[in-house]
Amino acid sequence: MNGAAKGAIIGGVFLAMVGGAGYGVYALVGDAGGDGTRNTSATGPAVPAKGSGPVSDKDAAATAKAFFAAWTAGDARAGADLTNNPAEAQGALGDFAAKAYVSKVAITPGTQTGTTVAYSVAAEVTYEGVTKPLAYESALTVVRGNSTGLPLVDWQPSVLHPELRKGEKLRGGAPANPPVKAVDRKGRELTAEKYPSLRPVLDSLRKTYGERQGGKAGAELWIEPVAQEAPRRTLLTLVEGKAGEIQTVLDADVQAAAEKAVLKFPQASVVAVQPSTGNVLAIADHRGDGFPASISGARAPGSTMKIVTGAMLLDRGLVAANKVAECPAEVTWGGKPFRNLKGCKLDGETFATSFARSCNTAFIKQIKPVDDDDALPKEAREVFGVGEGVEWKVGVPTVDGKVPDATGPAAAAAYIGQGQIQMNPLTMASITATARTGVFRQPVVVKASLDGREIAKAGRKMKPSVAAQLVRMMKLTATSGTAQGAMSAVGGSDKGAKTGSAEVDGAQNPDSWFTGFSGDVAAAAMVEGGGHGGDAAGPIVAAVLNAG
Repeated sequence: MNGAAKGAIIGGVFLAMVGGAGYGVYALVGDAGGDGTRNTSATGPAVPAKGSGPVSDKDAAATAKAFFAAWTAGDARAGADLTNNPAEAQGALGDFAAKAYVSKVAITPGTQTGTTVAYSVAAEVTYEGVTKPLAYESALTVVRGNSTGLPLVDWQPSVLHPELRKGEKLRGGAPANPPVKAVDRKGRELTAEKYPSLRPVLDSLRKTYGERQGGKAGAELWIEPVAQEAPRRTLLTLVEGKAGEIQTVLDADVQAAAEKAVLKFPQASVVAVQPSTGNVLAIADHRGDGFPASISGARAPGSTMKIVTGAMLLDRGLVAANKVAECPAEVTWGGKPFRNLKGCKLDGETFATSFARSCNTAFIKQIKPVDDDDALPKEAREVFGVGEGVEWKVGVPTVDGKVPDATGPAAAAAYIGQGQIQMNPLTMASITATARTGVFRQPVVVKASLDGREIAKAGRKMKPSVAAQLVRMMKLTATSGTAQGAMSAVGGSDKGAKTGSAEVDGAQNPDSWFTGFSGDVAAAAMVEGGGHGGDAAGPIVAAVLNAG
């Protein structure tokens, strides 16, 4: 052999290292065979010796090279010994062939940045005589072993595949749940390829409704989740199953706009709901971790919660939209001071103006007149369908909002959407939809008539006078308050909104929240660490409202 190609026989397979200079390509040809216990350092690239201090780029490169050689050779034991978590790595590397049915794999190292090495994987998955190619890119980082002093691959599930998260496994074969063909309310097909944010939604629909809708399983490569109730995520289809068709109430046009809008900011999520029906029109997330924060998140919503607090105060007759409400720069409750942004204060202005300008102190000053620790949770539960004892059944897994009882400073924080209050864009979009119509209609992704599930009900409708004032205040916020900038992009005059900024312990910037309505569409968005509500979340909501 010349310098351009060298080979080694490992466990009965030919391991080719193509490209003499640098890394080259490591390729496994044929069956791995062997007992999986060979020492890669003895048969493949040399492994660096132990040392101390930071790992050098050279040692990182050599360690990565040895690891790639062991991986492609199917030598799980040797590969695992080159990581800082041998037990977990050996199981994952062994399952790569045994349980994910990867029959061939070639690894092409890419750019090295310090001790981090990027690489491309080109593999084949074979199950019951059917073979399909699998290609993806990932990266690993080499660190110094705490006890051994050796340079070792920092084992993360993403080393095996970039979409794997902690505790998840790569599996292949015939899945338990048949595929589904999901369509929107107009019969247009919804796919994860066209609408990436819908992947967890479609996976959930598949798990719940696939067999019920007449589907039959094929063969696939998928990611097995940690939680048993969580849906599997399909990576590769080897044999097409028969899809059971399921109609959702989503709207492909609004979904497309939501997908595009969240791409403007990292860690962004948005949900759109139709107030007259409770139908969910769109669900979108733009996150590196793949978590559907739009429907499963639980974070303080900031001043968007003032929609509920405002309704409660109006309901009890303590304030009125057109009556003056005191808004000092600072107020103390339970020994803790609460301030308005930038020391803002309003003299002789109405409660509607305090709402539109998001004056914290105007709300907190009403705690003593309310004189009821359960007032806010009761309003949320009875009128908005959110809180303890209310369970939503949307058709896909979601996390319900929380509005617990609170006293002292915690109660003051709750009035302005901080403290123990927890929401996500789905719950906030529903709150806005309820404010828009005065009636709570539990959001759904598929109609309850499909499976006969019982959806949540609120205890009572909002008083007409309260609903009228609340809508008027939200419209004022959209035209001359904190939401004016974002909502100016929304056409028409029938529109309202509320901004929110929620401080999170340890975060450099507050979460950005924004919720609004236009006609028969309500939408809410959250951008983690996005700053003020109108800056990040606002433009997302505006884009979705325009599409609706």
